[in-house]
Amino acid sequence: MSQITKRALEQSLKNLLLKKPLTKITINDIAEDCGINRMTFYYHFKDIYDLVEWACLEDARAALEEKKTYATWQEGFLQIFEAVRANKPFIMNVYRCVHQEQVERYLRPLVDHLLLDVVNEEAAGMTVRDEDKAFIARVYSYVFIGLMLDWIRDDMQQDPKELVGRLATLIKGNIAQGLQRFSVHPII
Repeated sequence: MSQITKRALEQSLKNLLLKKPLTKITINDIAEDCGINRMTFYYHFKDIYDLVEWACLEDARAALEEKKTYATWQEGFLQIFEAVRANKPFIMNVYRCVHQEQVERYLRPLVDHLLLDVVNEEAAGMTVRDEDKAFIARVYSYVFIGLMLDWIRDDMQQDPKELVGRLATLIKGNIAQGLQRFSVHPII
């Protein structure tokens, strides 16, 4: 039941964002639109920004489902772009009402996790320290998040397939090469 209520609150927020900016929406507005009382809202979220963060993370998680391998990372990124575009009024409103760092904070854990899975897959058979793998994943995460934020700032004009394709061309083979550079070769 908890997830159903959270989804209903998310939908109410998205409905309200079609009519007014995030900064003008109150918890009373969301509760009224959802047909619940304020205390039910607070049972699930501490404030509106907590709801926004949860909605962003849930949408991104759904987009990335089963797309965490070297062979499928492009599809996962493309699905993030498509999920963002499908929620354009919501995303643009959030982007305009919160600092860029906050939007970045929403994206970072998911993108880092996706890329770390890809890096770990590519590192199979190599001896690479976990902190080096995390560093490589973080570098590529900065690239992806930067592209995503620029795309959002530019009103989502560019074709996401083109962006992801260009990124894939740029990094093709580079993850494995980077891992090889960090690989610890045992002394025999």
